[in-house]
Amino acid sequence: MAKIIGVSGSISAPSRTKALVEEIVSRAAHKVHAGAEIIDIAQIAPVLGATLSYNQFPDSLRLVYEKLQQADLIVIASPVYKASYTGMLKHFFDLMDPKVLVGKVAILAATGGSDQHASVLDYQLRTLASFFGLYTVPTAIYAKDTEFDKYELISDAVKQRIDVAIDQAHFLLSQNPPQALVA
Repeated sequence: MAKIIGVSGSISAPSRTKALVEEIVSRAAHKVHAGAEIIDIAQIAPVLGATLSYNQFPDSLRLVYEKLQQADLIVIASPVYKASYTGMLKHFFDLMDPKVLVGKVAILAATGGSDQHASVLDYQLRTLASFFGLYTVPTAIYAKDTEFDKYELISDAVKQRIDVAIDQAHFLLSQNPPQALVA
């Protein structure tokens, strides 16, 4: 069975970013009949922040990275602060071996207060994904704070973009299917 991992780069809880990741991961899991999990940076922040070397992971963090490495599809999302993704999300990826995600498929997403912040998807998150050798889908997903009600995505337009991105991810996965999708 294929595996989907969502990474919510928000450092707060509750979080619109985490709600967006959950929506994307849930829809993707349904579409490709895959297992799915969320890595919530807010939950691992104390351990993550205290970790300074990729050679010396605490066991709890090592398990998180192993889950990510086993994913076929990765959803990477962050709230946008001061025109960038969160520092803790950056630290999370800084600790990774750059070769372990090569060839995996990624959907990129972000949340923010205004349309100005949407450019973070192409100018920063896509660059980060490219560094790790991820195949990113062309459609990125950006949701403004006003497109949520009590941490629930209410925008039909954003939901349609999610579906387009999932279709693109499904196509990319089918081009070079992981062993779980071949059967």
